[in-house]
Amino acid sequence: MSRKIDCPQCGKPTEYSTDNAYRPFCSKRCRLIDLGEWASEGYQIPAEPSLDDYSTGLEPEEQAFTPTRH
Repeated sequence: MSRKIDCPQCGKPTEYSTDNAYRPFCSKRCRLIDLGEWASEGYQIPAEPSLDDYSTGLEPEEQAFTPTRH
């Protein structure tokens, strides 16, 4: 059983089945374009940095007055 889906790269209708070696893409070209985007970090999830990402164990108001240790 197969169904038609849109290629995530070009939008062309394509078969989503085991007969399509490039599924969910329509072709090897579209699959390689997508791989290249991942490899070059073209796809990114937007996020805002927070102080929790760089935890020092101090409260945020304490961090501004702490000297840097080397």
